[in-house]
Amino acid sequence: MSDTPFGFGLPPEEPDDGDEGKKKDPQSGGGQDPANPFGFGMSGAGGFSGPGGPGSDNPFAAMFGSLNPNDLGAAFQQLGQMLSYEGGPVNWDMAKQIARQTVSQGTSDGTKDASVGPAERRAVDDAVRLADLWLDDATSLPSGAASSVAWSRAEWVEATLPAWRELVDPVAERVGVAMGDVLPEEMQAMAGPLIGMMRSMGGAMFGTQIGQAVGVLAGEVVGSCDIGLPLGPAGKAALLPVNIAAFGKDLGVPQEEVRLYLALREAAHQRLFTHVPWLRSHLFGAVDGYARGIKVDTAKLEDVVGQFDPQNPEQLQEALQQGMFQPEDTPQQKAALARLETALALVEGWVDAVVHAAAKPRLSSADALRETLRRRRASGGPAEQTFATLIGLELRPRRLRDASRLWASLTDARGVDGRDALWAHPDMLPTATDLDDPDGFVHREQIDFSELDKMLGEAAGKSDLRKKDEDRSGGPDEGTGKDKGDGTE
Repeated sequence: MSDTPFGFGLPPEEPDDGDEGKKKDPQSGGGQDPANPFGFGMSGAGGFSGPGGPGSDNPFAAMFGSLNPNDLGAAFQQLGQMLSYEGGPVNWDMAKQIARQTVSQGTSDGTKDASVGPAERRAVDDAVRLADLWLDDATSLPSGAASSVAWSRAEWVEATLPAWRELVDPVAERVGVAMGDVLPEEMQAMAGPLIGMMRSMGGAMFGTQIGQAVGVLAGEVVGSCDIGLPLGPAGKAALLPVNIAAFGKDLGVPQEEVRLYLALREAAHQRLFTHVPWLRSHLFGAVDGYARGIKVDTAKLEDVVGQFDPQNPEQLQEALQQGMFQPEDTPQQKAALARLETALALVEGWVDAVVHAAAKPRLSSADALRETLRRRRASGGPAEQTFATLIGLELRPRRLRDASRLWASLTDARGVDGRDALWAHPDMLPTATDLDDPDGFVHREQIDFSELDKMLGEAAGKSDLRKKDEDRSGGPDEGTGKDKGDGTE
């Protein structure tokens, strides 16, 4: 689990990008970067502070520009808009604006976003339609894609922001409430403007980081379910042609096979989320459970609020760098993260197993593409890094491999129908302990099911035999009369 789920906390003294900033320079203001006056860096799990990335030294750069004298007027105008924000815990207008700006800058490899043409749309439609046909043999869940769509990166941002809002708002809300509750009630009226300013700053801070994260992620994802969550509209299978081309560029695999394999994954996700109605709320509920477990360091926050001088914003910068909002590892938080991590591993493991079963007999590159995607996960791909930055979750690749092996073993033991029947209720799914011993789960559950089937079969057989006897004898009140008058004079 990430220690700094929103990038708040003490930055490392020895960053990975060379000698720059190895030790704090006493003359530089306690190690603060002059190019980063707000201190809202995204180092660590997010990985967005690498060289060449958009806003690599300062996530506000996407909003403020290079902060040269010609830009100062616009910068202070943006700052005024930021401080006047009066919405919820996240400034989503700012998040959307920064995400779109990040997308327009292109990715670090120089790939720019582009509108999707008619030929690419037809190719995506054909791939999703063929993928659904292949999946019919690999799973008992019917098609979940009522339609298919080819998105640009900007369209992906627009389509997924509602889901990001549902995921992030519970976490941001906890921080916002803490910012208003740190002062005694009798002092809150007097400090109203200050509390309002800090909440506005908090909303802008979350909005900036989320916008930056979503914008960077838009340059990497290939569909709507890359992180194992349904980020797009229900029943709509989506692929991003520009990112699919970048993904398959150096693989030595025909582009048509790459597109088809990724369409299989997208279509498999759609089947699962469409026909397991409780799954989406189960996953998003685990995120909400995580938010309820957050404990903000109110003692540190009280100290900052009590001494905060609006004319000295460096104080807020220093407080943010020292981890003023860093949540504690509470039992509730750990339990929610464990539930979410296990559920996501089961989703991704099922998709991996089902797609492999559908693609292996038909695509010569199936093994290579499967391994490429697994390695992408194991190396901490952008989807996992972004998710870790936003809600503090790092999806362990070991869980994915174990889950995939468990689903494959269940297929061998019970067949496709028996395997997919486990999605009928969350209590039927394997637990984190079962992922440690998938063979044990399959063996144990198979014995239980067979014994239950035997008992039900014996009961049904006895009932049928008794009914046949009654039919031959004319019923319990006729024939020999053995049953007639039982228990009476």
